[in-house]
Amino acid sequence: MKMAHAVGLSLLEVSPNAEPPVAKILDYGKFKYEQQKKKNEARKKQKVIEIKELKVRPNIDQNDYMVKLNAAKRFLAGGDKVKLTLRFRGREMAHQELGVQLLERFRLDLEAETKVEQLPKLENRQMIMVLAPR
Repeated sequence: MKMAHAVGLSLLEVSPNAEPPVAKILDYGKFKYEQQKKKNEARKKQKVIEIKELKVRPNIDQNDYMVKLNAAKRFLAGGDKVKLTLRFRGREMAHQELGVQLLERFRLDLEAETKVEQLPKLENRQMIMVLAPR
C-alpha cells in the first residue's frame, strides 16, 4: 500500500482467494473506465432475437406461398425467429387439416435452416407455429 501511495495510484486486489492473494498497483479511475468500455462493447455486439410474424390463409396461392417462404428464409438468415399464423374464416374451420398440411409444408421447405420451436397449435380461429434458425 505504501508503494502504491508513493506513486499516487491504488492497490487493487485481483484474486483474493489465491495463495498468496494477488494485487496490482494501478489507477483505479482508469480501471473502472476500461471495465465500463468493455461492458458497453459487449452490449453493442449482442444480437437481439426478434420474432417475425407471417400471416397466411389456408387456401393460399402457389406464388403467394413462395413469397411468404422467401420472406421466412430472409428472416431466418437474419437470425430472427419466424411465427407462422394461419387464420381461418367462416367455414374454413371445418377443414383444419388443410391448415395443418400448409404449416407442415412450410416446415418441410424450411427444414434445412430451421428447427421447430412450437408445433402447429390451434388457438381460437388461428393456428400458430414458431420456427427458429439452426
